Amino acid sequence: MLDINGILGLAALMGGIKHGEQSYNDDSARTYSVMILTAMGVSMVVPEFIPEADWKIYSAFTIGAMVVLYTLFLRMQVGPHSYFFSYNYPEKRRKKQPEEQAAPPVNLAFSIGTLVFGVIVIGALAEVMSKTLDLGLEGTGAPPVITAIVVAAISAAPEILTALRAALANRMQSVVNIALGASLSTVILTVPVMEAMALYTGQPFQMAMTPVQTVMVFITLIVSAINLNDGETNAIEGMTHFVLFATFIMLSLLGL
Repeated sequence: MLDINGILGLAALMGGIKHGEQSYNDDSARTYSVMILTAMGVSMVVPEFIPEADWKIYSAFTIGAMVVLYTLFLRMQVGPHSYFFSYNYPEKRRKKQPEEQAAPPVNLAFSIGTLVFGVIVIGALAEVMSKTLDLGLEGTGAPPVITAIVVAAISAAPEILTALRAALANRMQSVVNIALGASLSTVILTVPVMEAMALYTGQPFQMAMTPVQTVMVFITLIVSAINLNDGETNAIEGMTHFVLFATFIMLSLLGL
């Protein structure tokens, strides 16, 4: 909801108001969309119909399926299909300076270490924030999900700001990669970890969504499939996603 409807919707709305139609590589949107639909269907919809006695078998299957999906996706993203996720902006081209011809070497170990450190710090801060917000909202009658939404929005603040800047700079490909990539990573990386913890502790972890959540997700994915199939976004498409995000917030406030 936050990544596709919130980030993508607001960015497409603001970018569309400023630039009109904004182009991107539609191969990336279709690839992200089908991956998200598959991952969410396997991990959050199908479990609703799995008998309780068989949850361990299906949890193990889900872990394997998510690992295979993401491994192949990364292989294609950085290899044969890397062009799916890039877009050339003719108006942004400029002659390269001599020193730009050769890219500086990348320290892979340092990059991975920095990424892992950042994830750990963000996770710890999110935990602290959630506890603080829970105490602050105690007695107000606010639904518990409000804490999760606020923490998620703050955690995603860098992505939100980067996407908005990219949209205002007429670089919609960056927005698509940020919003849909973050949504895919949230599902396909979180599920195996949580399922593994459930298997380790012997306590089933319910990943299934409520009927209202399921409907909202499928409406979002259907709207995405329609809007992101032509390689261009506009303010109307952005508004449709942002209205869905506002609807999600309203349903959360109503405790649904």
